[in-house]
Amino acid sequence: MRKTTLAAIAAEAGVSLPTVSKVVNGRPDVSPTTRARVEQLLDRHKYPRTGPRLSRRSGLIDLVFIGLDSPWAVEILRGVEDWGAERGTAIAVSSVRHGDARPASWTSTIASHHSDGVILVTTELTQTQVGQLRGAGIPLVVIDPVNTPPADIPSVGATNWAGGFAATEHLLSLGHQRIAAITGPAGYLCSLARLDGYRSALERAGVAFDPAVVRYGDFRHEGGFSCAAELLDLPDRPTAIFAGSDQQAFGVYEAARQRGLRIPEDLSVVGFDELPVARWASPPMTTVRQPLAEMGNAAARMLGELINGEPLRSSRMELTTELIVRESTAAPRAGSATPGSNEK
Repeated sequence: MRKTTLAAIAAEAGVSLPTVSKVVNGRPDVSPTTRARVEQLLDRHKYPRTGPRLSRRSGLIDLVFIGLDSPWAVEILRGVEDWGAERGTAIAVSSVRHGDARPASWTSTIASHHSDGVILVTTELTQTQVGQLRGAGIPLVVIDPVNTPPADIPSVGATNWAGGFAATEHLLSLGHQRIAAITGPAGYLCSLARLDGYRSALERAGVAFDPAVVRYGDFRHEGGFSCAAELLDLPDRPTAIFAGSDQQAFGVYEAARQRGLRIPEDLSVVGFDELPVARWASPPMTTVRQPLAEMGNAAARMLGELINGEPLRSSRMELTTELIVRESTAAPRAGSATPGSNEK
């Protein structure tokens, strides 16, 4: 029956029987268009494909980042590696960048070395990439997706809205009214969620939202510095800044230092992530803890369930954020929010 079904699928797809066999067995040497056509027919005929995949595991999973030059990535990796060490699974780490002329090239590489599964971290997922991984029979889990992943692709994130709300609420409780926000890239779901939490806290406290004190950064030191420089040079500069990442908050520290502003006496700063270095900053940084290692571990556990053909306990996970109060926030000085108060 299976040979007949495969032959029928090959005839209907207009390809050879060996080509269909390659698709069934997750071989990479099939064009994406042909693979997608055969996959569709295999699904329609309900042809079983889990057996071949399970029988040829490599004991290797791929962890793919948009960039590796960040302590944020190291924390995610730590969580995934803990899971891999417990199960004797090797972790192959790689990096991709937006704007690549061949956006699906990393999926081709993964398919060629027979990865058992992929964890993709904070990058945009295209239909071409999804189709190539599906065609190779490689399960996928996404951490902190840039865009909304397809409904059948599991994802792990954090309570970004709640984190943005808690950071802003803390600053409001200290008496700040002129609170700026430096979030991440405008197209990132986590950036928008943190900014929405910031805005909701302001509205709940009866403080008007002012787009003039909102900037879209890049989650890096340089972006935090340049955005903070603009904000601190405003005639009516903010008395507090909520930075959407710890790295951006360090950029705020430097922009304040260059202007002779003291933290927290002249400017309160809140970060986001709780990177290990945050508590060693001068002054130690108030920040929102994002459970990065736990996110990596949770994604790896989900991927392990997919590899084993087990039903997922949940296809969408949001781990809880927590405000960590340190010495970079304090009540504003009297008159510090008045126009012209940014003399250097």
